[in-house]
Parts: sequence; C-alpha cells; structure tokens
Amino acid sequence: MDLKVGVQLYSVRDEMMKDPIKTIESVAQAGYKYLEAANHNALEDFGVGFGVDAKTLKGVLDENGSSIVSAHIFPFTPDNTKELIEYNHILGNNYIVYPMDFYADYDEVQRKIEMMNTVGKIFKEEGIALLYHNHFHEFQKFGGKTVFEMIYENTDPDYMGFELDTFWTMRGGQDPLEIMDYLGQRLKLVHQKDYLSVEGYPQNIFERVGYDARIDMDVFNTGYSEQNFTEIGTGTMDIQAIIDKANALGSVDYIILEQDYSQHPQLESIRLSMDSFKKFHGISWN
Repeated sequence: MDLKVGVQLYSVRDEMMKDPIKTIESVAQAGYKYLEAANHNALEDFGVGFGVDAKTLKGVLDENGSSIVSAHIFPFTPDNTKELIEYNHILGNNYIVYPMDFYADYDEVQRKIEMMNTVGKIFKEEGIALLYHNHFHEFQKFGGKTVFEMIYENTDPDYMGFELDTFWTMRGGQDPLEIMDYLGQRLKLVHQKDYLSVEGYPQNIFERVGYDARIDMDVFNTGYSEQNFTEIGTGTMDIQAIIDKANALGSVDYIILEQDYSQHPQLESIRLSMDSFKKFHGISWN
C-alpha cells in the first residue's frame, strides 16, 4: 500500500495562531487531508494547542474530509495523560508523539526513558501508540551510545515507536535510510522536508556545535540557519529513496511534511511542497 502524505500543522503555526479553524480548512482545501497537530502547551491545553475543543475540531475536520492522524504533545507527564487520551479519542487519533527533549547526561536520558515507558503503557492500554520524534542532538553520545540508541534499546517496543525526522537525522551525521532499517517495524511515521547547504552551517550540525556540547535550546538554535530548510523537491535530499524505504518496511503509515522554516508564506510553502510531492511515486493523498 502506498504511503499516505500528511502535513504537520507546525508548518502553518503562524496561521494557526491567527485562526486555527480557518487554517485547518485552508490546509484541507489545499489537498492535505491527513493532519498532524502540534501542541507545545499541553499542561494547560489538552488539544491541538489553540484552545479548540475536541468536538468543534472534529466537526471542522469532518466537514473538510480531513482527520488528525497524529499529535505532537509537549510537555506531558503521567499526570495529564487522561485528558490527552479523552481529547484524541474524540478525534479518532491513535498516535501521540513525544516531539522534543534535551538531555544533559546519561542519567537524565535514563530517567526520561523511564517516564516514556510509563506514559507509553498508559497510552497503549487506551489504544493509542506513543512515538518518539527526533532532532539532531539525539545522535550525541553518552557512555559510548547515542541518546537515540538508548531510547530504542531501553523503551519497551509495546509502549514506544518512532517517528523519524529524516532531515534532522541527516543533520545529526546519520544516513536516514540506515536509521530507518535500524528502527524496522518500530518506525510508524516519517517526517519530511528538504535541505539546502548554507555556508558556515555544515550538514552535520555536530561539526558546528561540538560532539561534547551540552545541548539545550539555545545551543540547538545556533546549529542551523533558517535557510537550510526548503520545500520538498527543491533541496538535496533523496526523498524518493526515503519513500521507497518506508514502503519496503511496511510499518510506516504516513510521510508527513514538516516545514520548520520557509522563505515563502506558510500556506504557499506547503502548496509548493505538495506540487513536488506529486512527482514522486509510492505515495497517496487519499
């Protein structure tokens, strides 16, 4: 079965801030029917992050023939899972994604892995799969292993899958195709954008920030240029190979556009990526 194409609503976050309902309608009308939410305010808002109640959102989605197929939720703890589950059950969404975190040392990685297992078990019992979404810094090593390896090896496969961001994987000095093979059947979703080289910002971000740096949000933000991000098909990534690999694995449901930055207005940006996506084979919009 062909990989379904979706879009992460973080790609249109400025528009969502202005009017989330109108933006969701515009995204669906542009042709993206499979939507991934981005909520970075989950301690106060258990939904998509813009104060939209679940029944209202479900109505808008149904009217436009679209659906929420995954949701980035941050932060969350065992204490707010009940409300997150209730909201996502109304939407019919079965994927909740741990979108980003930072790790000072080996011990902190292990503490957070314990929390991932705890929360993943709660979600599993309610029919929702927890996935981990990476950036570049999970390929930093503590004690001879990358954070990514530690998460993979120490989370229960029943309680934690993965959403691989191929762009950030590459920016961490890794081959996305090799990491996809490494994850195997635990890989459920793929995030895709495209890459442009910018002088002074090496493809492997560790060459800029250092392999032993203590990476927090401030350090993270020094590692890239906004101009490194470009629309699908306008950069240097072998996206067809990524699509082919995902289809070969057979466990991946969606390839999801996430446009972190663009030189174009956000709605125009996702339309440009759609035009290029349609040139690839092995994908579906329905």
